[in-house]
Amino acid sequence: MAEAPASEPMPSSSETAEKALETKAPDAKDEEEGPSPKKRKIVSDKEGSDKLEHRLGGILCCAVCLDLPPAAVYQCTNGHLMCAPCFTHLLADARLRDEAATCPNCRVEISKTSASRNLAVEKTVSELPSECKYCTGVFPRHSLQHHEEKTCDERLTGCQYACIGCPWRGPAHEAAAHEAACLHPARSAADVVGALAERERRRRDDLAVYNQILDLLSYEKITFNDLQLKPYRTEEFVHKLYYETSRFSAFGQQWVVKAFVNKNQRDPTQSSQREITYQLIMKSKSAVSLGVQWVVLRGPYGEAALLARPLAHVFADDAADAAPARLPLLDPDDTNRLLSNKAIHFRLIMFLTSK
Repeated sequence: MAEAPASEPMPSSSETAEKALETKAPDAKDEEEGPSPKKRKIVSDKEGSDKLEHRLGGILCCAVCLDLPPAAVYQCTNGHLMCAPCFTHLLADARLRDEAATCPNCRVEISKTSASRNLAVEKTVSELPSECKYCTGVFPRHSLQHHEEKTCDERLTGCQYACIGCPWRGPAHEAAAHEAACLHPARSAADVVGALAERERRRRDDLAVYNQILDLLSYEKITFNDLQLKPYRTEEFVHKLYYETSRFSAFGQQWVVKAFVNKNQRDPTQSSQREITYQLIMKSKSAVSLGVQWVVLRGPYGEAALLARPLAHVFADDAADAAPARLPLLDPDDTNRLLSNKAIHFRLIMFLTSK
């Protein structure tokens, strides 16, 4: 076995380890030490931002539906948050059950007077990011609706030739290519006459309502009353909720309007789909039959828009009650909004068509 020269001492184990560390590849050294301070800062900031958004989403969500409020935010006296639809739904349920509405978290009593709007939460929620349902892009919630309806390339849209029968629907970015190749503009009049006739029929139906109302306004005897439907309870075992106005005069007779919630359903609280059915009743006795037409509209203090739908009935001693009709709300979701109030306000215009 050869001996090492005296002039070249054997390296110690510690020296060998140091040399190996110095000759190690730079990438391996960086990986061992971890990311640079700048990179660590960027990653930590991003993770912190994502966590903050998720935390805010959990803190600011509605206590009823557990979702971020779409618009108005109400809070109870203890600060628990509720979105406007859930808030009105709670008040409507309490009205139907003849109970006091309570906060789902702390059970403190809530009402339109005790609850308050939280504007700070509304502004905060409007700035939180939300994902587009078409392109999965992320936008602030206050601009998301405009993006989905106007600017998103993946939003669903129709062909500009839909008026002549083209049924195509697809992403907005494909609309131009489809319209350039659409066969409907080249079709003959005989081929598109069916679609045009259907469009004209719908237009005539809409116009007929307004023409009917304008014709009624030319009648000699017209009267209107701003009425309040106030809540009452039936004397039956169920104590079902109904609404009724005070007596009012029209054409020399006494009248009332009566209304029910989900008239053919035993317990309206078990359904999320609710409608109000109203009925015009002549309370006094008349020696002659009265032909009357009427229209229910939003009154000066009304909170929900109504569709103009003229109704007619011939009132006599044996037919003093008109057939029940659905209150023609423009938005069906306004039913809970009306039920949450102490009274339902509307304007009733009556036209005497025969005597």
